[in-house]
Formats: sequence, structure tokens, C-alpha cells
Amino acid sequence: MSDEELIDPRIFGQKVDFGRAADDYARYRAGFPPRFYERITAQLGLKPGMRALDIGTGTGAVARGLAALGLAVDGLDPSAELMAEARVLGEAEGVRVAYTQGKAEALPFPDASFDLVTAGQCWHWFDRPVAAREVARVLKPGGALVICHFDWIPLPGNVVEATEDLIRTYSPDWNLGRGNGVYGFWLADLSNAGLRDLETASFDHDQLYTHEGWRGRIRASAGVKGSLDAQAVARFDADHAALLAARFPQDPLHVHHRVWWCTARKPH
Repeated sequence: MSDEELIDPRIFGQKVDFGRAADDYARYRAGFPPRFYERITAQLGLKPGMRALDIGTGTGAVARGLAALGLAVDGLDPSAELMAEARVLGEAEGVRVAYTQGKAEALPFPDASFDLVTAGQCWHWFDRPVAAREVARVLKPGGALVICHFDWIPLPGNVVEATEDLIRTYSPDWNLGRGNGVYGFWLADLSNAGLRDLETASFDHDQLYTHEGWRGRIRASAGVKGSLDAQAVARFDADHAALLAARFPQDPLHVHHRVWWCTARKPH
């Protein structure tokens, strides 16, 4: 994917609406593995009581992960439907996150409010230069931004490649596939916003999905429930079930993923 392709979320001629996928998103989309939180805790010196903001929080997976570390967490997203699911999941897990409806480009928080800002699997949906400036504004001096991704990785003949091919038969303009899970071009956004001490890291992870779980995970994606009507989603899901049964009968599936993140700090 080119940098330009990732600027505009209207990749289907209409705005992607993840609210339509909120149920599957909450139930089936796997969150970042524990190793990710261990790594950023050590890297950034995270401590209980620090104040964190998770932008583009969706169903709150990253926000809940931070709250489980003892941080005081706010989550922000434009979708009320996704955050409603986030509140239910938080109650079930016994963690507390304060959710606010809003956009990354106009954060409804005072200057220098947060020790940490995170953006999980969402930076490409923002007006990135504007969002980066807003993040720099609300970070405390010395505070850190983490942009992180947990991407499935297509390899020749694997279930991800086959699934992406099927998505494109239903959403020909879908341009978020065939990635390698590395986003080096985000770094310019951060430098241009005045953030410093940039670092990147990654590791690969096999995520287990049952057939039902993988189908639900894919239904929740931008190229399926995020943009197709209900009848098309049903047809896609039936075709996806048939594909898995015919070509990938093992259950659960070992789905190759890559965790990648970059960090930056606001100067003192």
C-alpha cells in the first residue's frame, strides 16, 4: 500500500462504518497479545496511576489492556456503537475506562493532560498530520505516543492470502490487503508534529482462530461489514465458510500476524 492510499478513509466511495460491525468486532477481533504490553511497559517505564488516552479505541481492546496495567485510561472514538461494546467488555473484564465520543483530529482534552497516548490499528483512518499535532498538544512534556498494529500477514498459499482474495471479489476497491505489517511512513507524521526520540519494534505471532472466529473477524473488517450491505455480507460469509472447509479444514487455524509499533516522545 502506498502512503497516499492510506490518507483517505473513503476507500469504497463511501465512508467505512465500523459501527455496522460492532457485534462481530467485539466478539471476534483478537486484541494485542500480552507480550506487546510487556514490551511497551518496559520500554516506556509505564507505572500504575499514569494517565493514558487511547484514540480510535473502537471496542477498547488497547484501552482495557492499559487499564489492566493500572493506568487511568480514557478511550475516544467517533463510533458510539463500538464504544457501547467496549463498556460491556470492560465490565466483564473488571477494568475501568472512561469513554468519550470524538475524533483524533479534535481531541476534547486540555493541553498536557496525558502521560501516554496510544493509537491501535487506526492511524491510517485519521487526517494524520492533524491528529499528530493534537496528540503532541495533549501529551505532557516527556509523555509518549505509541502507534501500534496487529496485522494478519498474507503469505503464498496461507489462509490470509485466500481470505484477502475473497474480500476483493466482493469489495474490488478494498486496498488494505497484501501488507507486511510495517508502517515506517508513520514516522514522518510524528517528526513533523515536533515529537522526538522515535523508535520502532516488532515481533511475529501466530493467533489461533476457530473457523467461526476467523469468519467473524473477517466480517468485522472494513471490506466486509464496514462497507457491504447485509445481503452481500451473508453471501460473503457463506463463501468464506466454504473456502475454509475446502482449503483450510484444520480447526483452530494458526493465523500468521505481525505486531509492530513505533514510539515517540514530546520534548521536555
